[in-house]
Amino acid sequence: MTRFILIRHGQTVWHSDGIERAEGRAEVDLDEVGGRQARATAARLNPWEVSTVYSSPLKRAFSTASILAARRGLAAQPEPGLIDIDYGKWQGMTHPEAKADDPKVYDLWLKRPHQVTFPGGEGLADVRKRAVSAVETLTPKHDGQTVVLVSHKVVIKVLLCHFLGLDDTHFWRFQQGFCAVNVVEVDGGSATVHLINDACHIERPG
Repeated sequence: MTRFILIRHGQTVWHSDGIERAEGRAEVDLDEVGGRQARATAARLNPWEVSTVYSSPLKRAFSTASILAARRGLAAQPEPGLIDIDYGKWQGMTHPEAKADDPKVYDLWLKRPHQVTFPGGEGLADVRKRAVSAVETLTPKHDGQTVVLVSHKVVIKVLLCHFLGLDDTHFWRFQQGFCAVNVVEVDGGSATVHLINDACHIERPG
């Protein structure tokens, strides 16, 4: 059995003003709040004996992973399969900007996300293929161990669909806050989900 702890990165400078933007493949730094979230998450992981920390190679995820790993005397390792979705033309856009750019695609994304391929970018099926492949490669390498995977909201939601035996039509049924913790145990071809979107360790504003 391999235990995977999936963690979304901390808050970034693109979210400091409370406005959500499609970060995708953009290299965006954690802001001060994101750093605090990562440190709180490092403490949240104390109940588990973590053997390895893997991360999306993007800066916001790798910075988060490095904070988690350092607390345990480890070094975060990049895993390309955990990289965020490629939003293509929509990268950096807010929701209103994306809607104005292409109302039909935006509406489809909200109602049938599995049918969307972002202009010049990816679709959920692309994300699922590489993320699941990464997990399937890591599982036998870490049999009997607890492994942290630091990634992005879209990637983690798609992986949760996979672990629960759901297709990507269920994408919007999950939420993932900054530095949220998800715990999944994989034994052979079977997965058991123990925790989803646990953010009780994160300080709430106000």
